Amino acid sequence: MAETAKKNIMTRAGLKKLEDELNDLKVNKRSEISKKIGEAREQGDLSENAEYDAAKDEQRDIEARIEEIEEILKHAEVIDEEEANTDTVNIGCKVTVYDFEFDEELDFSLVGSTEANSMMGKISNESPVGMALIGQSVGDIVEVELGDEVSKYKILNIQRNA
Repeated sequence: MAETAKKNIMTRAGLKKLEDELNDLKVNKRSEISKKIGEAREQGDLSENAEYDAAKDEQRDIEARIEEIEEILKHAEVIDEEEANTDTVNIGCKVTVYDFEFDEELDFSLVGSTEANSMMGKISNESPVGMALIGQSVGDIVEVELGDEVSKYKILNIQRNA
């Protein structure tokens, strides 16, 4: 029985970013690395040529990233943020919560796992906080188990990602 591939849920911006990266890798990076390999070959003996080895390693990394992005895009499911329902939390929403533990308001943008970046406030729908928030409404209080601790958040606002 064939295994069903996991859908990669993402926003339109996330899709465009990946498509742009893929294009850059295929058009620019491939030709740059090909040039580096050619220049390293011209230096003679390849068995002790550090530039050649480094260029080949870089080529392998580029090809691996191209393959990874193509696989992500093959299973991409784009969420239209403009159609995101703001009655409940879902992917494509920006959520303002009150963190009881730290007595502060936090903003999270809920995105698919391929776009998650906690430093930018983008949390995955598959993260513990993301899973707890999905389907909840303004005024709801959610508790999230994070290891040995439980964090408690009150949903203050839900809006579409800008």
